[in-house]
Amino acid sequence: MWSFNMTWRSCAVRLMVLLPVFAWSQSAHAQWHATVGSQSIDQARQALAFLPNELWIHRGDSITWNFEAGEIHTVTFLSTVPTPQIRPPFDPGCPGFSSDPATFDGSTCVTTPPFVEGATFTVIFPATGNFKLVCLVHPDMTAVIHVLDPSQRLPHTQDFYDHEAKEQARAVLSDQDGNRHPHRDKSEHHHTGHQVTAGTGKISTTAGGAETLSVMRFTDDKMIIHAGQTVEWENDDPEDPHTITFGTPADLFDPSANVTVDADGARHAVVNSTSDNVHSGFILAAPQERIGLPQSPLFVTRFRVTFTRAGTYPYICALHDDLGMKGDIIVLP
Repeated sequence: MWSFNMTWRSCAVRLMVLLPVFAWSQSAHAQWHATVGSQSIDQARQALAFLPNELWIHRGDSITWNFEAGEIHTVTFLSTVPTPQIRPPFDPGCPGFSSDPATFDGSTCVTTPPFVEGATFTVIFPATGNFKLVCLVHPDMTAVIHVLDPSQRLPHTQDFYDHEAKEQARAVLSDQDGNRHPHRDKSEHHHTGHQVTAGTGKISTTAGGAETLSVMRFTDDKMIIHAGQTVEWENDDPEDPHTITFGTPADLFDPSANVTVDADGARHAVVNSTSDNVHSGFILAAPQERIGLPQSPLFVTRFRVTFTRAGTYPYICALHDDLGMKGDIIVLP
């Protein structure tokens, strides 16, 4: 389901009031604007969202999406004719990546590569219909574009969408549920008193689709322990994978060769030197269940490291260290 390329590292439900005073029509093809992603100043809190995540436009109009976050995203419309396309991973596109501007009518998929802030992408809509917008990196990041015949009046203006985008970004980024158990009593944990949370988050929805807050930080990112003790990391983010990486990973997705698996399915490594390279591979929550599809397998959500010698051991999330997701384990004799 997930595959990453190292070169790409770098909500309250709204009430829509449809009043005639907001209705307007256009005689020429219009150029609309929307946003992909948003973030806090320190990049710790990432809004995995299309902003706004619902727009009404006319046939022949185009939308330009501006990418405004350090986390990677795609703008993707999967084909719906003759049958809905199976969602692919983002490495090969759907397949391939689209030129800019692209044209989407439901017959052929359109997608960007993974982009970060500063990028833009434009899609022209020559056919009427209701089209789902997705991000190939984040499954719970969706939107809908309603393309109407030019004879029909539109409910909103660009000013409305600009305001809606800001309000949705504010709602997602300020969601306090993303700060769950920051001061949790470590004695509550049944494995070890040395517990680090590798990311938190929350999925919410509007009438237009799903949006996610991801907090890309390690709690207790400066932890002091003694030689022989074990630290456990768990990923509480419902959407994003993370890694716990000491040194340089040989492979981003999979764990390093010196990682074993405990009886409860958690990965485990022993670190004997500050120069050891240890990589957890992706730890992430399993996808949400859907009726009518096979049950999802359990994913790996925990990683443990036992430290045998004193020293300072810096580590990172190899996916999000550029956003500041780093930590240190200080091991005393």
